[in-house]
This record gives sequence, structure tokens and C-alpha cells, in this order.
Amino acid sequence: MIKGDELMTRGVYIHIPFCDHICYYCDFNKFFMKNQPVEAYLHALEREMAYYAGRGPAKTIYIGGGTPTALNDRQFEKMLRSVHRYFMHPGIEEFTVEANPESLTDEKLLLMKEFGVTRLSVGVQSFDDRLLKTIGRAHKASEARQSIERARQMGFENVTLDLMFALPGQTEQSLHETLEAALDLNTPHISVYSLQIEPKTIFFNRMKNGKLRLAGEDIEADMYGQIIFTLEKHGLYQYEISNFAKPGFEGRHNSLYWQNEEYYGIGAGAHGYVDGKRYVNAGPLKKYIQSVCDKGFSEKSSHKVTRQEQIEEEMFLGLRLMKGISKKRFQEKFNQSVDSIYRKQIDQLKTEGLLHEDGDRVALTKKGVFLGNNVFEAFLCS
Repeated sequence: MIKGDELMTRGVYIHIPFCDHICYYCDFNKFFMKNQPVEAYLHALEREMAYYAGRGPAKTIYIGGGTPTALNDRQFEKMLRSVHRYFMHPGIEEFTVEANPESLTDEKLLLMKEFGVTRLSVGVQSFDDRLLKTIGRAHKASEARQSIERARQMGFENVTLDLMFALPGQTEQSLHETLEAALDLNTPHISVYSLQIEPKTIFFNRMKNGKLRLAGEDIEADMYGQIIFTLEKHGLYQYEISNFAKPGFEGRHNSLYWQNEEYYGIGAGAHGYVDGKRYVNAGPLKKYIQSVCDKGFSEKSSHKVTRQEQIEEEMFLGLRLMKGISKKRFQEKFNQSVDSIYRKQIDQLKTEGLLHEDGDRVALTKKGVFLGNNVFEAFLCS
């Protein structure tokens, strides 16, 4: 029996790769739901859960996609039952499920309540119907509002809205209206990500053909500044480059990633980090299912993270957090001080106004938040 006070540092990420439609910007491992081997996938997923549960408990659970709520009610219940069987225990700090507004039904909300889900991450992206159509989303702004309100009525207080900016044709006024609409819903957490054009997406192909008009860097920076100002003005403080929360509602699972802690990655195309090794599962459904049937897991490739890589990851992941890097934690983790490795880089970035030091902490300045990639690069290949 796992005790609630047992020391646990790992999270578990579970990937549901099915979607009722494909968004134009999405590069995650995903498949149209129709005619897919969903039942065989869920069976394999449960078997892989059993494999990793045997390697030790987790303290956070995150079910993402794809679209987890694209599963029908029976499939959704089967998936949640498997997760509950293998990973739920009194010490779980957070259990998040991603959802799309159009598929966040009362039945699914009730099932999530039954199986202990504590946090919802709702993919709203925008409250501008024109932009939602432009980026290939299936819902309208009114559906997003209704889904959030239903979730609150059913007792889900810990809800985060996922928004996007620098979208094709998006104006600062449209962004302002989306932020105001999001704030009106009074959720305790909002994530806001800039559009990234990735290979093998519809937007990438349009960009190559000159058919996609994107915001320039200056407009994107202005929008980001508007986001920070508006959300913090309304009591959502920025705790990570793209994440804002009321105190106590910071995302615990994603914080594992930024604190460079380990996590199980379960499902087709999932990434994991266990015992100092980063691994990637097979992405194609048939290969994933067959691999799990053969050996209980589906690791396609892996890489043992070197000490140098661990140190670099500690810096560029940790500096995404507004609280930055703890020198004490770094020393305890690597038996070497931050200063002995990175004093020159830190001093240079301080001179440029991108980093500041405050006692035990090294963190981005307000200017550094806008130029994060420049900062992170300074800690690579030192």
C-alpha cells in the first residue's frame, strides 16, 4: 500500500492521440478518431500503465492529447478507471485532464469527478469566432464559456484556460477582447502561448506556399507585454514564461518539467524521463500497440542524459520560472556551485539587464522574460 506521505518526485503523463478534427497549428502525435483502433489502444495503454506503476508512484497525473474528451463516454470511463487503478493514491497532488469545449459534456465532467480529477485544462485558444475558424478549431466562443460555466457548476474550481496569441490576422484589440472574456470567467489559471509554426502542420504548408500572414516579432512582443500587464493587473501573477495563476493554483505537473524532475510518459508518441534517461514511445498506433503487447511498454528510442546535459537543462528549464534557479538546490543536486560553472555567463547577462540575483536566486528580469531564448542559449555548451 502506498502511503500518502511517501516521498514522490515523479509525474505521469498519459497521451490520448485521438481527435475529432485536426487544428491547423498542431504538431502533437494525433489521429482522426474515425476508424481508429481505439479499444485496442486503450487496452495497450492500460498495460503500459501497469508497467510504469510497478516502477514507483507518481505525485501528479496529466492526461493530454490529442483530445482526451474526444473519447466516447464508455471509452473515457475505461481510460479513467485504468488511471485510477494504477496511479491514484492519497498522495496525489494534482490530476489534470485536457478538454476541448465542444466535447466537455456533463457526462464526462461527472466521470472526472468520480475518478478524482482535480484540474481541467480547457483548450479555448481565443474568444474570437473568426480566429477560431482561422486556426481550425471546432468550437465557438459561446461554447467555451458554457463549458467553463458547467465545469464550475459541477464543482471544478481549478480550471485553466489555454489561449494563443500572434495568430494569423489577430489584432491587439482582438487579443484584448479575448483576455477580457477569459478574465470574466474568473478561472484561477490562464496559459497563453504564442503561435509556433511547426513542420508537418497545415499552417507550415500554407507558410511555405506564401498563403499565411503572420505577426512580426515587434507585434508579437507588444502582444506579450499586453498579456502580462492585463493578467497581472487582474490578480493572475506570472509564475512561468507562458503561465499565470492566482496564488496556490500554479500548475504542479508542468512545474515538474521546469524543475527538471522525472516523469513517466505513457501512450503513443509520449516522451518520458525516468532514472536519468529520456525516452520516446513509438508514435504510429499499430506500432505502439504491438510494442506494448510484446513487452509491456513502447520505448522507441532513449538517451541517457549526461551530467553536462543535466546541468544545462537545470538552467534553461528552471529559468522559465519567474522565481528562477535556487543556488542551494543546484549545489545539492550536482555537488557543484552555479558560480563555479556559470559565473561568467551570469555576470554578462546581468550587464545586459536580462538576469538578476537575489540571495539564493538567479532569475530573469522583466527584459529577460521577453528575450528568454537569448538567455537560455548562454547556458548551453559551456
